[in-house]
Amino acid sequence: MKEPAVFIVDDDAAVRNSLALLMKSAGYPAILFDSAAAFLAGFKDTQPGCLLLDVRMPGLSGPDLQRELNARRATIPVIFMSGHADVPMAVEAMRCGAFDFVQKPFRDRELLERVERALKADRATRAGLDARQVAQERLQSLSPREREVMERVTTGESNKIIAFRLGISQRTVEIHRARVMEKLDARSVADLVHLSVAAQ
Repeated sequence: MKEPAVFIVDDDAAVRNSLALLMKSAGYPAILFDSAAAFLAGFKDTQPGCLLLDVRMPGLSGPDLQRELNARRATIPVIFMSGHADVPMAVEAMRCGAFDFVQKPFRDRELLERVERALKADRATRAGLDARQVAQERLQSLSPREREVMERVTTGESNKIIAFRLGISQRTVEIHRARVMEKLDARSVADLVHLSVAAQ
């Protein structure tokens, strides 16, 4: 697992550098960009972290970058930094999926608390995506018939009903059901239901 980083996108070098020092003092590696375009060119969604993003910049604005990240289905939490006049723009960005916004000038402690919350949210999102991928891979190990039996088991049908509906013997259902439990490392129907939900 890569170490989370705080990406800082601001066209003002003094702001970038002071934010980088603040993040490093709190133990967070900072990666700096002077424009939204430069960030997009170097960003990979596999890197955990959060993004501190200035609202108003030449070229692509902060909200423009947020929209592009949405289009790419990027999961990185975005914290907008806005001057007083930019608050309506920052609020609009929140409606488009930004994680938070902080108004300039901000207190160091306040910003660090928001960064902490964003990194925690990023960890939770990534853990959920990992669990989904694992669940999907495990379900792919089932044969089509085993998958069919599993789907019916998770809706509460008995072996007898499943056998009747699929036109197979109850014993065959029991064999398929045992294989499903073994392949998915499930101990109960509840485990199967959890796995099924996690894969969606």
